[in-house]
Amino acid sequence: MIMRVLLAAVIAGMLAGAAAGAFQIWRVTPLILAAEVYENQNGTAAEHGHSQAEHATHVNADTDETWAPEDGLERTAYTLLTNLVMGVGFAFLLAATVMLSGQAITTQNGVLWGLAGFIVFALAPATGLAPELPGMPAADLVARQGWWFGTVLATAGGIALIVFQANIALKALGIILLVIPNVVGAPHPPTLESAVPAILAADFVANTLAMLALYWIVLGVSMGWWLNRPGSMEKA
Repeated sequence: MIMRVLLAAVIAGMLAGAAAGAFQIWRVTPLILAAEVYENQNGTAAEHGHSQAEHATHVNADTDETWAPEDGLERTAYTLLTNLVMGVGFAFLLAATVMLSGQAITTQNGVLWGLAGFIVFALAPATGLAPELPGMPAADLVARQGWWFGTVLATAGGIALIVFQANIALKALGIILLVIPNVVGAPHPPTLESAVPAILAADFVANTLAMLALYWIVLGVSMGWWLNRPGSMEKA
């Protein structure tokens, strides 16, 4: 049973990661490249501490130069690879959640599982910390990460209490958990001034959330299908 679930997570994660990667290359990467023009013009590359492009870079301690994949085929390959790896990682989280909850995931309710994952890991954190382009101001990295993790845990716990508990008091506690992160408030930079046009930033937020929604829905549906495909129960 466990091996069957793990295999389903790997396959579903790669499918979802490939779908999200293709969407990112089509709609998100061009926005990042456009923002990097403003970032380079204003010399903010060294000051910006949180951008999607940052995940594919590291600092060489000997030369003190920032490495990044070349635009074109190399950058596309790294984007796809990153999405595949992250896709499988989040698929394992979804598989563990399904097993711990004791609930079944099917092709039909896979959309709901996917939407729950999207809300927990993308939509709820984005209410306080929207996806940021290179060159945009950002608050302290540790503070942002702390708020992000706290929001994910609170949102996951709130949804679990609301959906899986029949007790009204526990459901009310779930609602409180959903609200707490925004009551506390996300950390923000001392200034919101940015050379990146507002329309570019807005497009980036919308397309990034659309990409993440696509990922989670494909993940939920494909995992549900794989676990319930004809003949899968006999092989369990």
